[in-house]
Amino acid sequence: MVIAPVIFLTIVTGIASMRDLRAVGRVAAKAFAYFLTFSTLALIIGMIIANVMRPGDGLNIDPSSLDAAAVASYSEKAHETSLVGFLTSMIPDTFLSSMTQGNILQVLVIAILFGVSLAGMGERGDKLLAILEDVSSVFFRLVSIVMKTAPIGAFGAMAFTIGKYGVGSLANLAELVALFYITSLLFVIVVLGTVARFAGFSIFALIRYLKEELLLVLGTSSSESALPSLIAKMEAAGCPKTIVGLVVPTGYSFNLDGTNIYMTLAALFIAQACGVDLTLGQQILLLAVAMLSSKGAAGVTGAGFITLAATLSIVPSVPVAGMALILGIDRFMSECRSLTNFVGNAVATVVVSRWEKSLDPAAFRAAIAKNGRAPADPDAAAAAITAAE
Repeated sequence: MVIAPVIFLTIVTGIASMRDLRAVGRVAAKAFAYFLTFSTLALIIGMIIANVMRPGDGLNIDPSSLDAAAVASYSEKAHETSLVGFLTSMIPDTFLSSMTQGNILQVLVIAILFGVSLAGMGERGDKLLAILEDVSSVFFRLVSIVMKTAPIGAFGAMAFTIGKYGVGSLANLAELVALFYITSLLFVIVVLGTVARFAGFSIFALIRYLKEELLLVLGTSSSESALPSLIAKMEAAGCPKTIVGLVVPTGYSFNLDGTNIYMTLAALFIAQACGVDLTLGQQILLLAVAMLSSKGAAGVTGAGFITLAATLSIVPSVPVAGMALILGIDRFMSECRSLTNFVGNAVATVVVSRWEKSLDPAAFRAAIAKNGRAPADPDAAAAAITAAE
């Protein structure tokens, strides 16, 4: 309901507030350099783990015996996430359709163009910028109200999952699920933890600061559900609004660490289960295709599974029908994907802010020392930090 407007208003006000379009380009370049580096690293790690542990060995599945109809709907949607589909999906039919359809990529494109145009107007755009900032405050106030009822929805979502699938349904593919969870955990602690340490903060302190949002993500299996609150908390933690407004929303399409780990790990699991021995060249092709198909995944419902279908439909060596093997457990891996994606984008925001030498160290220390308590409204958050100092 509020995700698209929040993204639009955050990006527009963030870019327009910069005035200097060269600064916008510099921040965007640094953000995309970070996204490309660590999303690619996540893909490589998933591939290495799958090759070392080989969770699909021993199943000896005949691809022709699999129920391809079970994943037909995902395969159809996968064509929309091909390279051509990805590029065309970035262009909305109308300005309002990007908002009503909830396609993040379309909202990003419209917001960036609108923000750059507003910034180019100079002082003439000040009145409109002030209005948009006021409207943004209203939406964040709405988010703070909705967040108070979020635990009820999260509990309902978890109860539905347990009731529908049951714990016993994980038995046959428990190794893949466990391997994915362990790999994602190690990625957060080791890779993102190392990045955080070089940036001058503790990954565990950041996770504690975002614990309420992480619980919401866990319950809903969607990192987008906590996006407005993440924006508010990053601003409260001393990250400039201009950087938060650009890095966080774009990260939800281009910095999906959890989804990337899942894609290469699941693809090689299917290949191993079906007795397909991929050469190094075929695995590199798989990696390259996954890099492209994973971009913009957050704008699609069932993103991880659909982008996996998009990848396998382009790489002929791995049967798309093999996705039927993991269809039943994909829901259980969705939470881990979303949590890893969420933490990855939080780290990216702090790192880019530090890279730009724009992070307020005092505000950051004060915020993460509050053990996860920060107002959802950015103005209230700033006032709280000022009072604490």
